[in-house]
Amino acid sequence: MTPRRFARPAAAVAAFAAIVLAGIVSSSPRVKAQDDGNDGDSRIQQGFAIAPVPLNLEGKNRALVGLGSYIVNANVPCNECHGAGPANSQFLPGGNPYFGQPKVINPATYLGGGRDFGVLVPGSAHIISRNLTPDKTGLPEGGRTFADFVQIMRTGVDLDNLHPTCPPGVVNTSCIPAPFRGDLLQFMPWPGLKDLTDHDLRAIYEYLSAVPCVAGPAAPDPRHNDCS
Repeated sequence: MTPRRFARPAAAVAAFAAIVLAGIVSSSPRVKAQDDGNDGDSRIQQGFAIAPVPLNLEGKNRALVGLGSYIVNANVPCNECHGAGPANSQFLPGGNPYFGQPKVINPATYLGGGRDFGVLVPGSAHIISRNLTPDKTGLPEGGRTFADFVQIMRTGVDLDNLHPTCPPGVVNTSCIPAPFRGDLLQFMPWPGLKDLTDHDLRAIYEYLSAVPCVAGPAAPDPRHNDCS
């Protein structure tokens, strides 16, 4: 039987599933991050209410930003994969809802990438989540166009080619061995996101363009963002 294209390390998947389940059943305090005005769509209003960081709305479609926040923070909590460190390090001290505390997201790492999901096979490249925040261009994912973003979300392609497929008979920490495909992000396309409408993907993109830049690891790491 041919292994699935998006095979995942079992331990990482089990841990992430537990986190997602806990997140679904936990309560989320409503923290007003931005005036939600008179937007009629309750998802837009809720999106602004639960945004955990200040949002830059200059030149943005306000309704799309609110809807994008709702999808990113309520439907499929992206920060659980795209924050730094272990999953519950996404919260500030005293703000971990899994310990019965009011939820407070750490803004310094919010969507900045760096979560390590381990290796697909011993000795191969580690699968590390990417930085989704905008760089100095104001475009998400360190300057990705919307067309790039849609391609990534629909197909899982790794446009950075961070861990190419290993040559036959070779396994090292800079590549992914066959039958896994090094041209893919392994965890993407995420099942809960790949079938979203173009409108919803545009909303996510608009929201990601409104969150603060997180520099991530130092240059020349491809996950680094030049914030200014």
